[in-house]
Amino acid sequence: MNLKIALLPGDGIGPEVLAQAVKCLQAVEETFNHTFAYKEAPVGAIAIDKKGTPLPESTLKLCHEADAILFGAIGDPKYDNDPDAKVRPEQGLLQLRKELGLFANIRPVLSHPTLLNKSPLKKEIISGTDFVIYRELTGGIYFGEKKLNEAGTVASDLCEYSEEEISRVAHLAFKAAKGRKKKLTLVDKANVLESSRLWRKVVTRIGESYPEVTLDYLFVDNAAMQIILNPTQFDVILTENMFGDILSDEGSVISGSIGLLASASVGDENALFEPIHGSYPQAKGKDIANPIASILSAAMLLEHFGLHEEAMAVKKAVDKSLKKGIVTSDLKSKSQYGTNQVGDFIAHNIVDIEDNFNMNDENIDLGKSTII
Repeated sequence: MNLKIALLPGDGIGPEVLAQAVKCLQAVEETFNHTFAYKEAPVGAIAIDKKGTPLPESTLKLCHEADAILFGAIGDPKYDNDPDAKVRPEQGLLQLRKELGLFANIRPVLSHPTLLNKSPLKKEIISGTDFVIYRELTGGIYFGEKKLNEAGTVASDLCEYSEEEISRVAHLAFKAAKGRKKKLTLVDKANVLESSRLWRKVVTRIGESYPEVTLDYLFVDNAAMQIILNPTQFDVILTENMFGDILSDEGSVISGSIGLLASASVGDENALFEPIHGSYPQAKGKDIANPIASILSAAMLLEHFGLHEEAMAVKKAVDKSLKKGIVTSDLKSKSQYGTNQVGDFIAHNIVDIEDNFNMNDENIDLGKSTII
């Protein structure tokens, strides 16, 4: 398969972790005889510095022309700490989602057996957790009308949804549940918010078209509690933009590190893949950032194009790195491995060892394999 992949490294640790994901895609190319073409463009704070805007026209054009987008991270403290800033890095990502019609964000949450002790939650609570959050991505309060009075003392943000916006992401979530454990939980605040009552009405009606899927409902405050108390009860969670943003970050504590969670943002014609973590500027250039979420985002990219065997090879290589403790310090205190070494190890293991290669395991652990 030939794919054109736009690379948007972004800010902070974005370029470092994205580089590891590209290594793994190159290993997939070599192992499975595919051809991926990569082209890079600025976005976020670095784009503001270079072009005066967080999403330059040239970057947007590249994304429209690509088959898929691999994203690093976005954000810079100089904007976070300036409430009066008119232009912010995050505006670039929001605009990109809107311009490309990326209306659904998909965030898997898994507990890894070898990392159960890394979570602040008890092992017996999180063991076996495997759910996915479907978050509406281009509507709601993030995109609604924003107002500030002249005195700067009163502000408002409009949360607005249409039936069409709700139904298109709901269908994707129901289809996902149909192929999993056949359970979908709608998370809303229908006891207070009119927009949530519309969500419940539309999703309930759509659920009738998927009789094999059990549909239940949770208010967002209860859902936040249940993810901590009993995360194994969930299969597919469907929710609106802001609730999904918050709950998916909460879910990251189950895995033991936010550096493990990947995501896909999809629309009718475009798809973007990114780790859910932020730009982590404190770690920039120190070779300590966890690249696994970025690498698993590349695996989701492969799955999106039906390359399931290739995606599984990436996931198995990640599992091997976790089992053998070849991880960054967020997962193993005093780890001797940095971002690049972890990326090298995973890339070197994206092979069909049984059929194609006879490799020395010790050399692989030390990053001495010469496969790529």
